[in-house]
Amino acid sequence: MHELSIVMSILDIANNTVELHHAKEVEVIELDIGEIAGIEMPALDFAWQAAIPGTVLQKAERQINHIPGIGKCLECGATFPMPNLYTPCPECNSYFADVIAGKELKIKSLTLATAED
Repeated sequence: MHELSIVMSILDIANNTVELHHAKEVEVIELDIGEIAGIEMPALDFAWQAAIPGTVLQKAERQINHIPGIGKCLECGATFPMPNLYTPCPECNSYFADVIAGKELKIKSLTLATAED
């Protein structure tokens, strides 16, 4: 399950950010996760519940922005919804496409609780 390593990487970034800004913990974490990023949300939730207690993310509100997959056909140039990497172009049925959106996996923002709070 690679979702656990993803959660651990998110935790490392949160720890470094809290330390850098001399904060106490993270209040809100906002994530962008693409529809075709290869993330299984139930596995991510399970890994989150297992890894986060007792950390700077323990009390954080987690907000996830689900980014839909969008492709651009390399044959005809059509832009189309791409719910998976093997979605053919609806205009010409070609499987050759560039992924324009939907592979994102990033921390969009962290809201920190300062040590004085």
